[in-house]
Amino acid sequence: MPDTPQTFPEPSARFRHLVGKALADFNMITPGSGILVGLSGGKDSLVLLEALGALRSRSPVPFTLRACTLDPSMGALDSSFIEARCEALGVPLSLISHDILGIIRQRQERSPCSFCATMRRGILCSAAASAGCTTLALGHHLDDVVETTLLNLVSGGRFQCFAPRVWHSRSGITVIRPLVYVAEGHIRAEIQRLGLRPVAPPCPYAGGTERARIKELLALLQDRYPHIRSNVLHALKNLRDGGGWEVSPRKAMAPGEEGDLEG
Repeated sequence: MPDTPQTFPEPSARFRHLVGKALADFNMITPGSGILVGLSGGKDSLVLLEALGALRSRSPVPFTLRACTLDPSMGALDSSFIEARCEALGVPLSLISHDILGIIRQRQERSPCSFCATMRRGILCSAAASAGCTTLALGHHLDDVVETTLLNLVSGGRFQCFAPRVWHSRSGITVIRPLVYVAEGHIRAEIQRLGLRPVAPPCPYAGGTERARIKELLALLQDRYPHIRSNVLHALKNLRDGGGWEVSPRKAMAPGEEGDLEG
């Protein structure tokens, strides 16, 4: 990997602002943090790497950056673009193959998406620790936040979502999600503007899941209630029963600013 990254277009100033605000609001990094990006090759993780790469030289809190790509299909993932992009950014990349899909088939897993996510997170946390990193960055965005909250509400009877920042005691790794303020539409626009080429191994379980149905429901609700995503986000940050998101008081988003997240 070259010591000096190549120069190419960066994510927009608005995109960098939203990522930087999430990093600050939830105290995602500390001085000297070593961040490992879980780089699946999909649009979310690709643009996350680009944003953190751009913020690396601007951040008042210094941090280092690495990436890890996990292929759950044992060879179906074409990693050539991922490797080229990491080299251009000057970000060290490690590649891991783990037959998660084979394990799901063998177990006849009833919740393959949840099982896969849990396994991937555990493997990536181990990879972060092995690389000497303190933090694992994942690409969950604002739409993921809202979909997860609605799914938990209609299926489990509880209003809660994954946390933007959480410490895993077993691995000693802090998991962060710097895209929680960024709408999926904004990510698609950045991918196109930057000329990125998302890649991902084919998933036999894509579509037809409860999460896919919730995504369809959210699209319908969006037409009638255009601020639904920012309203759910606002509710999560104001929940006081221990299930909400705790925002640093000095970094809290001003009233009305949530509307800027829609897009």
